[in-house]
Amino acid sequence: MDSARTHTSPPDDVRFTAPAGRALATEAVHAGRDDLAAQGLHAPPIDLSTTYPSYDSRGEAARIDAFAATGAEPDGPPVYGRLGNPTVARFETALARLEGTEAAVAFASGMAALSAVLLVRGSMGLRHVVAVRPLYGCSDHLLTAGLLGSEVTWTDPAGVADALRPDTGLVLVESPANPTLAEVDLRAVAHACGSVPLLVDNTFATPVLQRPAEHGARLVLHSASKYLGGHGDVLAGVVACDEEFAGRLRQVRFATGGVLHPLAGYLLLRGLSTLPVRVRAASANAADLAGRLAADPRVARVHYPRIGGAMVSFEVHGDPHAVIGGVRLITPAVSLGSVDTLIQHPASISHRIVDADDRRGAGVGDRLLRLSVGLEDVDDLWADLDRALGERAAGAVSPREALSRAD
Repeated sequence: MDSARTHTSPPDDVRFTAPAGRALATEAVHAGRDDLAAQGLHAPPIDLSTTYPSYDSRGEAARIDAFAATGAEPDGPPVYGRLGNPTVARFETALARLEGTEAAVAFASGMAALSAVLLVRGSMGLRHVVAVRPLYGCSDHLLTAGLLGSEVTWTDPAGVADALRPDTGLVLVESPANPTLAEVDLRAVAHACGSVPLLVDNTFATPVLQRPAEHGARLVLHSASKYLGGHGDVLAGVVACDEEFAGRLRQVRFATGGVLHPLAGYLLLRGLSTLPVRVRAASANAADLAGRLAADPRVARVHYPRIGGAMVSFEVHGDPHAVIGGVRLITPAVSLGSVDTLIQHPASISHRIVDADDRRGAGVGDRLLRLSVGLEDVDDLWADLDRALGERAAGAVSPREALSRAD
């Protein structure tokens, strides 16, 4: 959404009904924890074991053979931390419920999760990827550099069908996109993919605002370090998908060792319980700030998605680096999705690794700033941005003053 469009927060009555008939807010609190009361527990336990005893070596061998064949989670007690962990499994169960998929597989980072998907398809001889820019800078680089043997064709959403080849293993989009917040018609792209799996990076939207599986995506990727964790203290990635693909992802995770630490799994499960509240509150702040920025003569353009969310991008007339250096309440830092507000200059940081011409062609200009809006008081946030944006032209009034005069 650009500055000419209306800036609104997501509706308060967004309701996702899970198979159990429970709303998203209820699932966020209870999914992955349904068995606790029967065990006499209230908080989920943290299982830090790396290995587990077994006196039945024949039975253990059979379970390992079964995992090698399908990647299905072994029945019975855990075997080894690289095959799976009970605490991490709780988070995976909960995230799958929120995204409306059969399964989810967690990894040590979002990039580890994306790498696992590419390795799964590449192992089947399907190394070609069709992708739509912009993507997160490191995702773009992973594809462009062919670090995992993949070959990428970049296209716009309307060109996906024509870009497919017999060896295409994946179509990848990010919506809303990092950092321009461009949105893609997921249902239309999924239709264009035919039998090729569509992977949607849903990090910015979260399942609170958008569930790509409902629109035909087979794979839903999250950098769980962001909104799912929500407090800037955990590094993780996760792919929500059907059980067949999950089995292959578990095999890659076991072989490559990109496992998620149990403590991270615990923090992510805890983060999910407040996800709907955090996303909606931060989205309300973001919509407010988007409106103020759009009315400010120091700002050339504002990007805010139709579905809402807590991310705002804006282009300034002046020096974007001066804005970064001028904030005091807002933190100038990479990443996003925390309870506090962060700002960064994508062309210098998150998308620096992307070729400059490709970056600018995808709308990531040199004057673009990306704002991850947190839970602070919105007036305090605006006061900080207003000061960082610098002096106004002579005779100009602030957006707040303009509204006051209109009243």
